[in-house]
Amino acid sequence: MTSDTALRHSAVWACLRLRANLVSTMPVDLYRRVDGIQVEVPKPPVLINPGGGRVDMPEWLYSSQFDLDRSGNAFGLITARDGLGFPARIELVPVAEVTVKVKAGQLHKYKIGGTEYDPGNVWHERQYTLSGMHVGLSPVAYAAWSIGEYMSIQQFALDWFGNGAVPSAHLKNTAKTLDAKSADETKRRFRAATQNGELFVTGQDWEYKMIQAEAAGSDWIEAKRYGIGDIARFFDCPGDLIDAAVSGSSITYANMTQRNLQFLVMALGPAIIRRENALSSLTSKPRFVKLNTDSLLRMDPQSRAAMLRTLIESRQLAPSEARELEDRPPFTEQQLAEFDRLFGGPKTATPTPAGGSTPTGAMT
Repeated sequence: MTSDTALRHSAVWACLRLRANLVSTMPVDLYRRVDGIQVEVPKPPVLINPGGGRVDMPEWLYSSQFDLDRSGNAFGLITARDGLGFPARIELVPVAEVTVKVKAGQLHKYKIGGTEYDPGNVWHERQYTLSGMHVGLSPVAYAAWSIGEYMSIQQFALDWFGNGAVPSAHLKNTAKTLDAKSADETKRRFRAATQNGELFVTGQDWEYKMIQAEAAGSDWIEAKRYGIGDIARFFDCPGDLIDAAVSGSSITYANMTQRNLQFLVMALGPAIIRRENALSSLTSKPRFVKLNTDSLLRMDPQSRAAMLRTLIESRQLAPSEARELEDRPPFTEQQLAEFDRLFGGPKTATPTPAGGSTPTGAMT
C-alpha cells in the first residue's frame, strides 16, 4: 500500500480532498502589530504566486496540504529569493522523489530525483512529528492495514462477479451415494466448468446449494462500512462530513455553523496553525501570516443578520463596518433620507429658551 494506491479508497480520497479544499480556499493575510493593534500589510509575491505565474496560492496550498495529510511531509525547491534573502518562489516536488539524509543525528542533505540539495535550498513542511525525527509520520503508512482490508474486499468482489468465482457451496447427488473417487471426480469436473464462467450441465440427480454467499455478502458490506469510518479516524476527518456516518449513531447540531466550528477546533485548527507558522517564516519579523477561517464559519443569512444587529446595538461595530462585511458600500444621503421617510427621522429635543421656561408642546 503506497500513497498513490491508497487514493483508490474512496474515504482516503474524500478526507484528503475535504481538508485540502478548505485550507486552500482560506484567504492568506499578512499582518504586523502596531501599538498593540493587528494591522494588515501588503503580501510579498511568495504569498501570492509561490509557484510562479503557473501556480497561484490556492493551488499551491491545495497540493502541499494534500501531501501533508497523506505523507506527513511537503517538499519544494527554492528557485528564487527576494532582496532580503527570503524565498520568492517555491516549486513543489513529488514526495515519492525525496530522500532525507541524516548524519550524526542532524539533517544533512535532501536528495530529489537523484540530485542532492542543501537544506537551505529546500522547503520542507512537516506534520505529525515525533521527537528526534526529521520527517513527519505518514497516515497512509499507519493506516495501510485498514486500507488494504478494504481494497482486498473490493478485489475479491471484483473477482467473484467479474471472473465467475464461486463461493463455498454444497453439491449433492440426490439419486445415489457417491464414493470418494466419484466425489473427487465430480468436484474436479464442476470446478473445471465453473472457474472460467462456463455452465455446468446436470440432470435431475444433482442439487446445488450455496453455503456462504449470503453471509459473505453481509460481511463485505459491514467490513466496507467499518473500513470507511476507520480511515476517517486516521485522517482526522469526521465520518459524517464524508458521508460515512456509522449506523446507529446520531450527532445533532443546532446549525451548520456549530458543526463547522467543531470541525475547525477539533480537527482542522491545529493543521492551520502549523501552516500559518510555516508561511510566516517566508517573511521578515515581526510580520506574521493568518489564514482567514471566516469562510468555514459562514452563517446562514438569518443568524448572520442577528449577529450584526447585536454588534451594532452593543456599539462594537458601526453600521458602515457591517455593510463592508457584507460587501456593500456605505449608505448614501438619498438612502438615509428614504429611511427617514419610511421610519421617521430621529427625534431631537427643542432647545430651552433663556429664562428656563419650556414652550408649550416642545419636547424635553
